[in-house]
Amino acid sequence: MGKCGILLCMRPTSVFVRFLTPKECQQIEGGLRSADAFLVRRCQIVLASEYGAGVPRVARQVGCSEQTVRNVVHAFNTQGVACLPRRSSRPHTTRKRVGVEETERLQALLHQSPRTFGYPTSLWTLEIAAEVSFAQGLTPQQVSREAIRSALQRLGVGWQRAKRWITSPDPAYVRKKKARDRLIRLAASHTEWALGFEDETWWSRLAQPTLHAWTPAHQPLRMVEQTVPRRDPDPKALACYGLLVQERTPQGVSQEQVWLRFVADRPVSALTVAFLTWVCAKIATLGKTALLLVWDNASWHGSHAVRQWLRAHNRQVKREGHGIRIVSCPLPSKSPWLNPLEAHWVHGKRAVVEPARLLTAAELVERVNIHFGCPYQEPLSIPQEVS
Repeated sequence: MGKCGILLCMRPTSVFVRFLTPKECQQIEGGLRSADAFLVRRCQIVLASEYGAGVPRVARQVGCSEQTVRNVVHAFNTQGVACLPRRSSRPHTTRKRVGVEETERLQALLHQSPRTFGYPTSLWTLEIAAEVSFAQGLTPQQVSREAIRSALQRLGVGWQRAKRWITSPDPAYVRKKKARDRLIRLAASHTEWALGFEDETWWSRLAQPTLHAWTPAHQPLRMVEQTVPRRDPDPKALACYGLLVQERTPQGVSQEQVWLRFVADRPVSALTVAFLTWVCAKIATLGKTALLLVWDNASWHGSHAVRQWLRAHNRQVKREGHGIRIVSCPLPSKSPWLNPLEAHWVHGKRAVVEPARLLTAAELVERVNIHFGCPYQEPLSIPQEVS
């Protein structure tokens, strides 16, 4: 048969890995115990090939294609054990594009407002940071969002939800806060004195507080918005005076309780005097001699009538030698964090809420008293003058 008539059946020649060094054998055997399945399979391929198994046999044993076995064998013969771990095909160019020096300049840049660079916003985004970095010469070209994100992570900066923050505009904030702290220290060292944080709040029958609740999956708690019927005799909200009393017993045990008095209308100077008179009577039953009163700058707290009553009350206590002396301390304006009674209001409103129906005024008062452990008291009211 001539040369042109010869038909040869060709098949790929067997491929084997080169001889392994003792160090490589130790590393590959350690790779077999790895938690990474990719590394374990590559180590199995190399060892099976080193033991003399051909490509088809190795592929059947490991459970992969023959081409995968060939790729691993060729990679090991040229790169050694460095080819066994998984590698990312993504180019690692972030640190090259945003270096250490550029990252420090980026940090200083982000302390400025984007409006400085002509953007109609005061909040930075990754896109704006990338554009401004390129425009200011921090990077030779405009980098991606991930490049900026990686640079910020090296600075310890992450994406966080903005929190609402209150600052007191009172110029005497430091002085008034020190006065409040001084009363707290005095109350801690004098067991015959009581410390009281006073505040007023409105308990609404309609407003629903923000809260979290345990509910079944995919069945969130629905807070139904309520409306007041036209002929409903109850008011939409009830005003309430409160006093958080903190005291130390002769045994040195700290105790606190909340005292409540609802009012028939709204807080005014006359009702404030009536509430303080009621408080002094309760303080006297505890065996105390003084009330260190901390409250905010509500108009009915600093009114002429209330200040005049406090002076007359303290003079009477001093003259008669018994009673409850009141030392008042006004808080800085717009500083609710200095009054711990504010937190009790928040938790109380979440506890008395009714998601699906409108509470009556009597039901609301009852729930509030039960939550704070207070017995029912007649609402404070201004007596009507009879002509």
